[in-house]
Amino acid sequence: MPISPNQGSSGGGTLVTITGTNLSGTSAVRFGTRSATSVTNVSPTQVTAVSPSGSGAVGVTVTTPGGTSNPIPFYYVGAPFKQSLSPTSGSTAGGGTVTINGTGLSSATSVAFGANSAVPTVVSDSQITVVVPAGAAGAVGVTVTTAGGTNNGLSYTYVAAPTVTTVAPNEGPTSGGTAVTVTGTSLTSTSSITFGGTPAPFTVISATSVSAVTPPGAAGAVDVVVTNDAASATAAGAFTYVAGPGI
Repeated sequence: MPISPNQGSSGGGTLVTITGTNLSGTSAVRFGTRSATSVTNVSPTQVTAVSPSGSGAVGVTVTTPGGTSNPIPFYYVGAPFKQSLSPTSGSTAGGGTVTINGTGLSSATSVAFGANSAVPTVVSDSQITVVVPAGAAGAVGVTVTTAGGTNNGLSYTYVAAPTVTTVAPNEGPTSGGTAVTVTGTSLTSTSSITFGGTPAPFTVISATSVSAVTPPGAAGAVDVVVTNDAASATAAGAFTYVAGPGI
């Protein structure tokens, strides 16, 4: 006599379907010593019931005018507990893989990032991974759903790809050391700025402005590349290295 699902929240409320024979006239379904609620005799071979609250493994029995069945196991599962997720931000396009650590995650069926959900991969009871769905820029709550219930409390930040509008001043000596201001959009999570492929020290001023100091470089125009948690933006030939005079 199978039962599906065979596990549910310790708080009760799981709708289970019991399949067997001679189930007509079912008068009671018990989970251990506790009676189920909303028992429905669907057919002579099927009964549905809503589990009461409980803990651990219990035997489920069905009582009809003919007697009481042998018990079949049902497992109560506690609500999941999330400790951390990594990384905590990524592109609005989604597609990155996030690792969530905690407890009670072995029966995870869904992870919601705000209003958008994805199906996780269970690594162990203490870890799951999930591919982040697309979302709008900004921070959203992360909710994990398991057979034991749901848990939230962690957040994930969607980051739009950066853009570069201007680099000012747009030229300086090959020795480097020129203080420049890069303006654009989605610059808050800037992780690197390069001039001709060489990293430059920088400071984020705002979502639309970053200051940087040019590294040394060969004479000529070079690309300025800004990278944030989502992607990179290239301003082709945006800065020109000027060789010093010779006499």
